[in-house]
Amino acid sequence: MRQLRTILLIDDDETTNYLNHRLLSRMNTAEEIRVVTNGEEALDYLEKAFAGVESYPRPDLIFVDIKMSVMDGFEFLEEYQKFDEADKNQTIMMMLTSSASFYDLEKLKQFPEVLKHYSKPLAEADVREIIEEHF
Repeated sequence: MRQLRTILLIDDDETTNYLNHRLLSRMNTAEEIRVVTNGEEALDYLEKAFAGVESYPRPDLIFVDIKMSVMDGFEFLEEYQKFDEADKNQTIMMMLTSSASFYDLEKLKQFPEVLKHYSKPLAEADVREIIEEHF
């Protein structure tokens, strides 16, 4: 399985972040796994990463939660769409959710950057599928 350079986890749930970080580390999926806890922090991180700030490596893969405080996943995605296409095309985005409501899944169709949604926390089979299909 190919190792990625950087994975960005965007979730305000400490337990989920811990479990996902632990799984991704155990599977040796990336040189670096970064965690931010809301959409605003994620946008700040990505602005720096896309501008080439060395201490903010560009993520190969982003996992974003739907339900978060401060700025939720959909608000984040609305702002993310404003980034340059060349930057976005170098990053794979997946949605994480603990409640796959019909409304959320329908709304997700408005955001072509999100390739698929997964239930939280990630499972080893999910990670293998993502790496094999997209990298």
